[in-house]
Amino acid sequence: MGTHRNRTGIANFGSQSIVRNTSPLQSQAMAVQSLYRRYRPQRFSELKGQEHVVRALKNAVANSREGHAYLFSGPRGTGKTTTARILAKVLNCENSKDGEPCCECGSCLAVQEGNSFDVIELDAASNNGVEDIREIIAAASLGSPGRHKVYILDEVHMLSKGASAALLKTLEEPPSHVVFVLATTDPEKVAETIRSRTQHLQFHLLPVDELEAHVRWVASDAGIDISDASINAVLRQGGGSARDTLSALELAAATGGMVDEVTPVDEFVDALIEYDAGRLLAAVAHTVNFGRDPRTIVNDLVRHMRDAFLTQMAPELVQLPEDRAAEVAAQAGRLGTPRIVKVIETLGLAINDMRNAPDSRVVLEVALVRLVHRELQMGIESLLARVERLEKELENRPQIAPAPVNPSTGRAVLGGRVAQDPSAPIARPASPAPSAPAPASAPTATPTPEPASVQAAAITSAMSIASVVEKWNDGVIGELKGMRRAVAQMAKPVERDGRLVLMVDNEPSAKRVNEYMAELSAVIFKVAGGKCAIVVETRSEEPRAPKAKVVEEAPEEEFVDIEEIKQLPTVSNKATETNLADLFPGSEILTEDQ
Repeated sequence: MGTHRNRTGIANFGSQSIVRNTSPLQSQAMAVQSLYRRYRPQRFSELKGQEHVVRALKNAVANSREGHAYLFSGPRGTGKTTTARILAKVLNCENSKDGEPCCECGSCLAVQEGNSFDVIELDAASNNGVEDIREIIAAASLGSPGRHKVYILDEVHMLSKGASAALLKTLEEPPSHVVFVLATTDPEKVAETIRSRTQHLQFHLLPVDELEAHVRWVASDAGIDISDASINAVLRQGGGSARDTLSALELAAATGGMVDEVTPVDEFVDALIEYDAGRLLAAVAHTVNFGRDPRTIVNDLVRHMRDAFLTQMAPELVQLPEDRAAEVAAQAGRLGTPRIVKVIETLGLAINDMRNAPDSRVVLEVALVRLVHRELQMGIESLLARVERLEKELENRPQIAPAPVNPSTGRAVLGGRVAQDPSAPIARPASPAPSAPAPASAPTATPTPEPASVQAAAITSAMSIASVVEKWNDGVIGELKGMRRAVAQMAKPVERDGRLVLMVDNEPSAKRVNEYMAELSAVIFKVAGGKCAIVVETRSEEPRAPKAKVVEEAPEEEFVDIEEIKQLPTVSNKATETNLADLFPGSEILTEDQ
């Protein structure tokens, strides 16, 4: 689509039109105007992304049902003040049609140039006193050249309580020719009594696709040569605000169409994924040296993490280009939703702490380090993340078949539980062969021998585990690197009941070994030449030897007085209980209640 100009000085681009004055003086002044001022909408139809506001105002004006007071609220740069000016223009336009101003009559041009007697703009942030509002009230009763006198009060939430009270009566019963338009970025701070007397229209950030089309048109019309990657960077910096986006585009034009990422959010995210504190601090130093304020860095990171959060929870709400949305979604998948929420919460607290901190950079650095050090992460979120990670590891561990049972004793045979491939069928113990009836002279039946296959499996398992214990230092630890190697060095392998028992000193060490069990199992499988059951125990949990059962044919028990044993010279200087087993093999120590 091309651009052409008509006699009225209106530049048309497709369905868009931007009113411009083509006189030499005006053209010279336009050359020094910012892009957002040069391309400020002059009609309701030129407003981007605010169709609900446009529809309400156009219908009200076309049907002569305009209100006496409006409240425009929304983020910065979304068109609140611009819409107020268009409303003021159409209310006094001599040739309005279908709720749109003509942008050609004297009234429209006066409003456009900022010298109209019918439109009074005030910044409530600097004119927030009672006397300022009283002057407005006194001037409101006076007549005006046009049909309506329009008061535009920007940042109305900055009015003092006295000024709000003074304005209240006039808002409730204004003169018939007066229209108030109040604009604010924080409607909750506006007095409820004022909000209740206005028609509240809410503005929102622009959709990324619509904003991208507008940026490309502005760049083409202004003669700015810019790459697609730079346009995406401009859109990210704009954050859905039309004014901020055009300001970023203007900066890109000043640098030859190239945009450098002021805050390398991808570098921060990669460091968070890798738990690399040094990389995070280096990114902070680089960004600050580039001239970025720490508060701005935090805001950029929070905005990016919000996009990552939305890619997981509600992808349809993501306001990013398609290729960038895919990159952010991949980052979110690596981080995980619980950790993304933790990052947003931690950075949000950092923003509050920065307000009173003597050095905001220190607050940012401490917050980032806290996010990558597990020891500093407290709360239910970190516990849930660890539980989720452990559950995934358990799902990937090999299935354990039930222990083969000796039919004669009802006990597990040597070898215990044997790990096997999930796809392989679970081995079942063979049914015992029916024994012949015992002769009358035989008091008991002869035990059925164990199946040969079960015995072979038990021996093979025991030999495999013994091989792992023997080759632990070289065969297992030698195959691991980094944290996995350090974790393996915490454990001491022991063969017990056909299982590989990894003994550690304390409970934290046991948790760490379980975290890396998947990697350890892979190396153990390689050394053992097959799968085996692996158990992690602390030294305090080491089981004691079971008590010997007394059978009917056992000899009469002999009881020994420990006090007499203490008098013996061989044990008098030793701990009695620790030496009884050496003195009386097979004996059992009974307490008084036994």
